[in-house]
Amino acid sequence: MNAAKLVEQVARDVDDPGVSTGRLLIALDIDGTIILEDETLSPGVVDAVEHVHRAGHEVMLATGRSWEGTQAILEALGLAPEFVVCSNGAVILHRRAGHEDGYERFHVETFDPSEVLTLLREHLPDAKYMVELPDGRRLFTEHLGDWNLANAARVPFDDLSSVPVCRIVVVSPGDTEQDFVELVERIGLNEVSYAVGWTAWLDIAPQGVDKGTALDRVREWLGIHPAHVLVMGDGRNDLGMFRWALENGGRAVAMEQGPQEVRDAAGEVTTSVQAGGVAAVLREL
Repeated sequence: MNAAKLVEQVARDVDDPGVSTGRLLIALDIDGTIILEDETLSPGVVDAVEHVHRAGHEVMLATGRSWEGTQAILEALGLAPEFVVCSNGAVILHRRAGHEDGYERFHVETFDPSEVLTLLREHLPDAKYMVELPDGRRLFTEHLGDWNLANAARVPFDDLSSVPVCRIVVVSPGDTEQDFVELVERIGLNEVSYAVGWTAWLDIAPQGVDKGTALDRVREWLGIHPAHVLVMGDGRNDLGMFRWALENGGRAVAMEQGPQEVRDAAGEVTTSVQAGGVAAVLREL
């Protein structure tokens, strides 16, 4: 089913008096929000997700991860949402019965990476680079430690620019988070969207694309009221969905351990991921 047909179906469902339009769209970040650094789940999150799911709300993930790094988290949560937002909003997957892994790449945003990669290489010649292609395959220049590199291939740097991509990831272990923030401000990245991570990494998406733009599409497809959204995250790549939720009258909750600018941007702050902050919020619904 394509997006237009899906919207038509939603419109018919919303007109059905037996369908509740008061349910919430709850979008959760992964890293630092529902899982810890060692990939274990935040305390109480599985039971809390089941609680809100039973209450009739739509619980989904909105992550910077690719699908390969997201699928196992869904399984650990016992969750099978209608949609999953990956790659910081550049990729939206849709659950489809009979598909090999249950999900298909439903909406994909791309951009030409050539200019950005050339600019970054000038300033970060020793960094490691990876791009995600529209079909989900990934190309990388050097091994990226404990990253999930399923469906990925190592290639020369020049090959990263051969086709349009969904995202660029830059990892520079010799630099700090602040180094990356200052670099972005100095060189300018005006033709793309970007987010600086806690560690020395930079995530780049197509211009104007972030988790918030993707979630707005999902909200429309599901027929959920704009104010009936709750988003939770801990990083700079969550700022877009925080802004989107608050502008529409929804809720945005930041994790206690997140950067100050992230906590300031949210409408609320919960306890840390280690303390089960997500579970504490969901149990109150």
